[in-house]
Amino acid sequence: MVKNMAELGKRAKISQAQQYMILAVFGAAIFLGSAIAVVISSINKISFSTNVIMAQDQAIVSFSDTIKNIGICQKPSGKVYTDDELKKCSPNSISASAVPNTLRSNIIEQMASNKALASVPNENNSSCIDPVTKKNYTYKDLEKNYTDAEGDDEKLAKAIDLIMACSSLRIIPDALPAYKNEEALLASVDKIFREAGTEPEALSPTGETDWASFGTNLYTISVRLGLQESTDIINSFLEKAERSIRTINVERATIEWSSANHLEFQARATAYYMSPSTLTIKDKTISPGGKR
Repeated sequence: MVKNMAELGKRAKISQAQQYMILAVFGAAIFLGSAIAVVISSINKISFSTNVIMAQDQAIVSFSDTIKNIGICQKPSGKVYTDDELKKCSPNSISASAVPNTLRSNIIEQMASNKALASVPNENNSSCIDPVTKKNYTYKDLEKNYTDAEGDDEKLAKAIDLIMACSSLRIIPDALPAYKNEEALLASVDKIFREAGTEPEALSPTGETDWASFGTNLYTISVRLGLQESTDIINSFLEKAERSIRTINVERATIEWSSANHLEFQARATAYYMSPSTLTIKDKTISPGGKR
């Protein structure tokens, strides 16, 4: 009997020890699981913060590159602009020579001072003719007027208006407008007819718009035209259309003999325009899991 009681006591102690061990293992498992969860959460937070910082750095670099390429501010001391450099930036007070090899410099220094463009007279604005030289104002003339007018708001406004109307840069929107303008195209074609010494018998817009096959963001605009004239007049019209500042392609033409040794010329003329481009700011969503 005593022996059985001793065995029962040992079994009870063993059972109790097993329970303690199970509880200890269970507690250790809970602690380990919690520690693993905390580690995984910390890794996700660190990864998320790293992705956010990288995205911010990339956005800052993109903005800085855009500012540098356009020539809004002088080049930064480092790779990107600092807050202090952006605060001191004043685009209206920076000359093109201070931002070389930028869009601003290329336009003002090269295109605006191009002698071939400046030699094209502005026939619709007599104020663009220099009263001394009797020629169209050059880039240096317009720049000098602008510089001399600084400090006088009225003179400065007139100088700016003169630049907008008389600068050779006006050729750019004339050659490639930023929107569909059928009236302007009709006026351009009609002017070519008159320069060739004749008037069109028929000139009307087709109303059709299509993508240009050789350029991004380019659209075509076309008109129908008709003419009954001598061979010399028709050739003169085609030559002047070929030399026009604005690209005008004469296509789908038919030529037939008519009375009095004249030719009947029917054709379709196509010009081009480019829709304006805009810079937009896009949002980028970043999540800890990397799914978005």
